[in-house]
Amino acid sequence: MNAWIRQIHRWLSIAFTLTVIANFVMLAVRQGQPPAVVTYAPLLPLALLLFTGLYMFVLPYVAKWRNGRRTFTPGAVDSQ
Repeated sequence: MNAWIRQIHRWLSIAFTLTVIANFVMLAVRQGQPPAVVTYAPLLPLALLLFTGLYMFVLPYVAKWRNGRRTFTPGAVDSQ
């Protein structure tokens, strides 16, 4: 699943970049305000990038937490 999330994150970054470029092109071509569809188009990929990025950011901490809880050292004495 992690590989899928990474791949989706990469494709979302491409989509986000293209929508931002389209936004700037529309600003340059049209002297007035560009259509709302173009203006708000980068928000969907950006929101999805936020979730996939947060997921990938948290992965190492979750793995460390899981490994820390499952670690058992035979013969270790608790220092309480």
